[in-house]
Amino acid sequence: MYSDMARTDTSAGDRFLLLVVFLVGVGTLGIEMVMPRLLAPFFGTSQPIWAVVIGMTLAYLAIGYRVGGSLADRWPDARLLYRMIAWSGLLCAIIPLVARPLLSLAQYSLRHIVAGGFIGSLVVVLLLFAAPVILMATVGPFAVRLQLRRFEEGVAAAGRTAGTISAVSTLGSILGTFLTVLVLIPAIGTAATIFLFSAFLVALGIVGLRDWRYLLMLLAVAALAVAHYAFDATIKTADCVSCTLVAEAESDYNYIQVAKQQIVYDDGTPDPRHVLVLNEGQATHSVYRLKYRQTGDPLDLLTDGGPWDYFSVAPYVYANRDPQSVNSLALLGSAAGSVPKQFLAIYGPQTKIDAVEIDQKIVDLGRQYFDLEDQNPRFPNYHTHVQDARSWLASAEGRYDVIGMDAYHQPYIPFHLTTVEFFQQVKDHLTPQGVAVVNAGRPASGDDRLVNALASTMLAVFPQVYVIDTRFSNAILIGVHEPAGDGVQNFKANAGRMQIQSLQLVMYWSLNEGRFGPVREFSADQARYAPFTDDCAPVEQLVDGLILNEVTRP
Repeated sequence: MYSDMARTDTSAGDRFLLLVVFLVGVGTLGIEMVMPRLLAPFFGTSQPIWAVVIGMTLAYLAIGYRVGGSLADRWPDARLLYRMIAWSGLLCAIIPLVARPLLSLAQYSLRHIVAGGFIGSLVVVLLLFAAPVILMATVGPFAVRLQLRRFEEGVAAAGRTAGTISAVSTLGSILGTFLTVLVLIPAIGTAATIFLFSAFLVALGIVGLRDWRYLLMLLAVAALAVAHYAFDATIKTADCVSCTLVAEAESDYNYIQVAKQQIVYDDGTPDPRHVLVLNEGQATHSVYRLKYRQTGDPLDLLTDGGPWDYFSVAPYVYANRDPQSVNSLALLGSAAGSVPKQFLAIYGPQTKIDAVEIDQKIVDLGRQYFDLEDQNPRFPNYHTHVQDARSWLASAEGRYDVIGMDAYHQPYIPFHLTTVEFFQQVKDHLTPQGVAVVNAGRPASGDDRLVNALASTMLAVFPQVYVIDTRFSNAILIGVHEPAGDGVQNFKANAGRMQIQSLQLVMYWSLNEGRFGPVREFSADQARYAPFTDDCAPVEQLVDGLILNEVTRP
């Protein structure tokens, strides 16, 4: 009878230990998936950031596995295991409180090229995750040691025991990944997700220890959460000059800010506008001059030569192009709708527009703060598609006079929107005199490597490619569906006949005020890069080189 009871207790203990391993697996990957979201508002979510997150997490796990195995061999006591779990939870609760000021310092240092401050702050933030992840990683080898001590077979059961523990932990990690990304972060945000996992891990440790003195740890987690939200309810201040924060949100893809920017011209005229800023805030993704609400004048939608202004003039590289012949636009990466708004104001409310934006939250904020017209019955042919741009294009059936691409994940362009195969899909959806328009980023120094690489790739698909330099540093690349002849001369002639004032002004800028030169054709002898393909498109490496060059410039 006693033997049966002992086996029952052991079996129950084994099941509870496996449950603990599973739940800690949930917490481990949950915290890992939170890490890039914590970094995103300051450094974006590019592949290099993900590489840093994954690499550091793997390093912490490796250390934790080694430490856990050694501790388990010396002190194979379940109470030590549960203490480490509880402490991992408490240490997680410190992260949101400390990370934000350090990340703000790191971002400030990067903008002002203070390399030591940037590197130091980023390293400190990454190290904040080290202790809790290492402690959680000790659970697996510790559990293996505890299980082996209970089995009569001893080492003969080692393989089966280690395999079971690894499988259970991995299943927990899978749940933690999807639970965090698909449910928790969209529902409650990054900081609250961290505090939830923190309380969860502390509670798990308390259940294992059955020592209610550790409830003080839960109170500490609650106090840290209260302090975090009392200190500042916003994630960070508005990421633009002369801006006040209007709204912020976290979506499945981005940290999003809507800010009100107060521009004052030299004559003292104020020009308030709403701007959309994403993630690290290194660029503005949409601009809406609020004056347009009163005037309805397309001139009041122009952004003083920002890249959005130039999409509407791209068709005029064809000879004798009349505004009445421009009837449709597909915009891949529409953000809050600056370019479609200009098209509707210039070419009329019946213009066919298909705007593609992957982030539903951006679309929602666009409707709320940018007067997005896609649900307005006055504009019956304007539709927004919440979808990846390339997958939408693959299933689209229409043809367009203009297909624009502005799908930056600043400062990177998704690689699959830069390749020969992608541009061939774009060309297949153009009308006979349609144009493909790409907003290509260029740093203030004028380094044109990204512009050249994209133009070189486009030239492998389109018979001619033209470059319009904006009044800022961006370049607008135009690929034509069929040969346009002397596109520059065509553009000049069309500008001379143009009757629409907003188009007149942007065409004047294109011909006279491009920062790096007037509108021009990009020729094969200028191409310095092999065309990007789906198999090889090193756009991230290219952009990283641009960033490094800017940081190290004297």
